[in-house]
Amino acid sequence: MKSFENKFAVVTGGGAGMGRELVRQLVAEGCNVAMCDVSESAMAETKRLCEAQRLPQGLRITTHVADVSDEAQVLRFRDDVAAQQQTDKIHLLFNNAGIGGGGSLVASPREEWERTFNICWGGVYYGTRAFLPMLQKADEARIVNTSSVNGFWASVGPGVPHTAYSAAKFAVKGFTEALITDLKLNAPHIKCSVVMPGHIGTSIVANSRKIQNRNDAESLSAAEVAQVRARLAAAGRDVSGLSDADIQKMAAERARRFLEEAPTSAAAAATIILDGVRAGRWRILVGQDALRIDELVRQSPERAYDEDFFESFAKEAGWRVGR
Repeated sequence: MKSFENKFAVVTGGGAGMGRELVRQLVAEGCNVAMCDVSESAMAETKRLCEAQRLPQGLRITTHVADVSDEAQVLRFRDDVAAQQQTDKIHLLFNNAGIGGGGSLVASPREEWERTFNICWGGVYYGTRAFLPMLQKADEARIVNTSSVNGFWASVGPGVPHTAYSAAKFAVKGFTEALITDLKLNAPHIKCSVVMPGHIGTSIVANSRKIQNRNDAESLSAAEVAQVRARLAAAGRDVSGLSDADIQKMAAERARRFLEEAPTSAAAAATIILDGVRAGRWRILVGQDALRIDELVRQSPERAYDEDFFESFAKEAGWRVGR
């Protein structure tokens, strides 16, 4: 698929981060786009940014509120896309939506663990199931599933459990790789790609907190402050001298650094992904950190979870890894 002009694309998680930038760049190339997100206001901003680019006449951008972990909502999203985009087919499906959380199977609440897993993996599965008939009706099509470096390396460092997100991203990677053969045999005009970003500058840290805790405020609730305090204490940090205001500042600074100090911006990531789609690549690594981690894990898989393994490349550029 060398051109996206006059094509129809679906993007989940289009309200922020890589999803927003995928929407913007697809639209700029003349592609009709339907996006979903749990935040209507975030999607409205994505659409406003697209419209500021002077859209080609007749181009359609539609927004749809949907939680991708809920199959009924995904099916409703699909039906609304067909109605509002006035099409029975799509050419591109970007299963991009994702959140963090549920790091520990032992210490994290089960609800938080499953919320993360069900969005990051369930959203890919339900999205693919729902939109497959529309992909089959196109003359050419591609499914693009967002995994992560945590889809081949289940760690963000030796002191931080990272089970729900990593399990989901491994599932996305394996599912997409298995689809290569499945599609070749049963729907050869549909291709697929697995995207594995490293640290991308997005608001996933702040947005994950809001979704997990159902708190749209920028500041942490009293319960969230208590959760952060407990996690710090469990990690061996002395929290006796930390006030609630200190905890608030730490959380805000963590979210800011993840967004602003990433080695790859969301816009650059979207460009790499779309270039990979145009080139017909099934495996798309995003960011120099992703390339380096992939290289090191392949070289020494048995050492991948040793503390010195992490330190050896973390010191190279001060990377904080994970999408």
